[in-house]
Amino acid sequence: MRKITEAGNLKGKYVLLRSSLNIPLKDGKVRNKFRLERALPTLRYLHEQGARTIVIAHIGRKPEETLKPVFEELEKYLPIHWGGSVDSEGFRQRKELMGDGDILMAENLRQNTGEEENEEKFVTLLAGLGEVYVNDAFAAAHRNHASTYGVAQKLPAYAGLTLAEEVSELTKAMSPEHPSLFLLGGAKFETKMPLVEKYLEEYDTVFIGGALTNDILKAKGYEIGQSMVSDVSLADAPFLNNKKLLIPIDVIVDGPNGRQAKAVEAVSPDEKILDCGPMTIEMLATYIEKAKTILWNGPFGAYEMGYTQSTEITARHIAASDAFTVIGGGDTVAAVEKLEINNLFGFVSIGGGSMLTLLENGSTPVIDLLK
Repeated sequence: MRKITEAGNLKGKYVLLRSSLNIPLKDGKVRNKFRLERALPTLRYLHEQGARTIVIAHIGRKPEETLKPVFEELEKYLPIHWGGSVDSEGFRQRKELMGDGDILMAENLRQNTGEEENEEKFVTLLAGLGEVYVNDAFAAAHRNHASTYGVAQKLPAYAGLTLAEEVSELTKAMSPEHPSLFLLGGAKFETKMPLVEKYLEEYDTVFIGGALTNDILKAKGYEIGQSMVSDVSLADAPFLNNKKLLIPIDVIVDGPNGRQAKAVEAVSPDEKILDCGPMTIEMLATYIEKAKTILWNGPFGAYEMGYTQSTEITARHIAASDAFTVIGGGDTVAAVEKLEINNLFGFVSIGGGSMLTLLENGSTPVIDLLK
């Protein structure tokens, strides 16, 4: 990819920087600084090069959500100014006052419907803000939006330092040293089936956890009670009998008799599977200990409901491993941040869906524009 370090002299140039700043907030304050810290290297580089950097990003799912708390946190690290909405007169005036090395941050792009629709009018507006475009938003690299895809077709486009690192490290994980272990959690088998099929070929062992487990258990004829399942049936999936496929041998259920651990064949119709059981965690530990490459995306339990044990114990096992370890996904990263062990992994990705898309396809249309 073309990296921003190859863009030549940037002094005095307006650089439009798409960052990953979709950061968890609590009571109007930044709750987790992982993505913010990963945004800093490219911001600092552009500041030191004397570029006039305009930072664009999104936050949350609702249009009314604001990037102001993220801006207030960024102020602690860099001299940065608030510009407000990119289509406002105030933003235009503030841009005109910029000097070399200045950084101007725009409001949540998703407040404009043209962002997600990659609307030509909005793309033209954004492209008009800069002379050079830099994409450092790996977490949004699977979305063909105005700020990730449309603008890159109109301006000289480069990869930011963090996006380039993401692609490099995840590409390494796609050609693993053996024995290799791929751990996949979360939900929605309909989107993850091609990934499972691919990595059953590339990796020595593929463990499926989280709500994805329920789909496999159901397809194998086990009782899964009230458990969450995907919209797709795996009844005829050829990988069900693949010897490389590893699934839980026991689970944590909740039902009329409360929370308890059960063998997968002992779940009753009035119970709900919510996590992997202790025997499964011990089984996984033996595979982790032997592996030379470990790739992990997605939690193994209903993490947001407090079923965190299997995810957190597994995270500790992987952190203690000598293998090349790559992890990603919102709740997975939240678990290692909570345990304060994120520096014990080979690489921690800021991507969730973008990480899975890259692992499945080797690239994305957004990344292709930077090549």
